[in-house]
Amino acid sequence: MTKKTRRPSPRRFAMECTSDPKHIGDVERFLQKMNESERLDDGTFYRVLVASTEAVNNAILHGNKSDPRKKVIVVCLVTRQAVKVQVRDEGGGFDPRRLPDPLDERNLLKEHGRGVFLMNSMTDRVKFRKLKRGMVVEMLIDLKRLR
Repeated sequence: MTKKTRRPSPRRFAMECTSDPKHIGDVERFLQKMNESERLDDGTFYRVLVASTEAVNNAILHGNKSDPRKKVIVVCLVTRQAVKVQVRDEGGGFDPRRLPDPLDERNLLKEHGRGVFLMNSMTDRVKFRKLKRGMVVEMLIDLKRLR
């Protein structure tokens, strides 16, 4: 009789903050604490950190318009195969296909407009979903391809 090894269930880490840009530091500390448990390699953790802080910054500033009554929720799911980060806001949502191209010559010197570009650059998949009340961005980093 062979012994089956159980796959560990996804580990879930979650935090909530109000829509104040000062909470970006809280998000960084939350992700560092998650990484203390999960021990991602430095490159993967950097990708998670950059993509997640960009998503939270966008949720606070653009989604929730820095309204302190509105919340941002960050959830990280970690498995052996992937790291999945979800960032949800309570804003009106947007159409990501209508964002200006940050690499267009007219946009290169602008101070804003690179958040979604960075999320796409740092992760293997980004999906935006409009909710009844808010928007959620789901980002995935495939750990299988790193092995």
